[in-house]
Amino acid sequence: MSQFWSPIVQTLTPYVPGEQPKLPGLIKLNTNENPYPPSPAVTAAVHAVTADALRLYPDPDSSELKQVLARYHEVQPNEIFVGNGSDEVLAFAFMSLLKHAAPLLFPDITYSFYPVYARLFGIDYVEVPLNAAMEIDTADYEKQSCGGIIFPNPNAPTGVLAPLAAIEALLIKQPNAVVVVDEAYIDFGGETAIPLIRKYPNLLVVRTFSKSRSLAGLRIGFAMGHPKLIEALDRVKNSFNSYPMDRLALAGAVASYGDEEYFRKTNAAIVDSREQMTAALEKLGFSVLPSHANFIFARHASYAAAQLATGLRERAIIVRHFNHPRINQYLRISIGNPDECNMLIQTLTLLTSAH
Repeated sequence: MSQFWSPIVQTLTPYVPGEQPKLPGLIKLNTNENPYPPSPAVTAAVHAVTADALRLYPDPDSSELKQVLARYHEVQPNEIFVGNGSDEVLAFAFMSLLKHAAPLLFPDITYSFYPVYARLFGIDYVEVPLNAAMEIDTADYEKQSCGGIIFPNPNAPTGVLAPLAAIEALLIKQPNAVVVVDEAYIDFGGETAIPLIRKYPNLLVVRTFSKSRSLAGLRIGFAMGHPKLIEALDRVKNSFNSYPMDRLALAGAVASYGDEEYFRKTNAAIVDSREQMTAALEKLGFSVLPSHANFIFARHASYAAAQLATGLRERAIIVRHFNHPRINQYLRISIGNPDECNMLIQTLTLLTSAH
């Protein structure tokens, strides 16, 4: 603490991201990165950005990328906002759309940046408990007065999907509150809420290039919603940083949407590995929540999650363990490539047969 800190800094507990250790031979299954590289078209596009182009500011409106996204997702360019990773997009949504007199609602087990942003921006919030099956029950959100609602679908860290019909019912029951659906993992098996944008002006869908597009290192996120919602995001963005997207990121993002075959191939491989890993873990005595993401959430009947996480780390495999009372016996395990998944299962086999 310092005398020079603003008062709000003294009250903040920052978000803690997953570790990014730089250790040789490490199998890194803790931050839900894609195990496959981005499309070769992305690499080519980034390399094609000239030195002369880099001396100039990028397009502040990301116009070309918005056109590409609009065609692909069948929306209009003025229904799209682009930002520096979905975390920045979410931050702008918290500032511009979710700060009201009534509290913001989000799940008690969810993306842990939500309460951080709420505290940072002075937003009152209520955590709505997941049900006994670790599901988001949208009916629990329908009956509460609120200033907004946000949740991931599939949820993180559980991977459990809420059905699209339930989301639509929530939009109908809460017409005066913005509902933000964070679809960071939707490409791995869920049904997107994007088509509902035209029917419900209170819906904002947030997406990322970090997971299914293998571009976590370029930091690209976007949101889709009614033009008035997008205008609010733009007003905040342009009051903060008019140029959040650099030329390399924009070039890579456009190129990634031009290689649909590669996108579908790598996503299918991840889903296949997810199903194989789930079956293998269940044979080892794990209970695994039904995942529609590029990770699984599992607990063992006889071994503490912290003990297993430590045992894996000692063998150069890292997974995510959350010290939250409701989920402290679960491990969140990102889906790696087939060799990484096999090594994980082999190591867990040793750890769970030690006695």
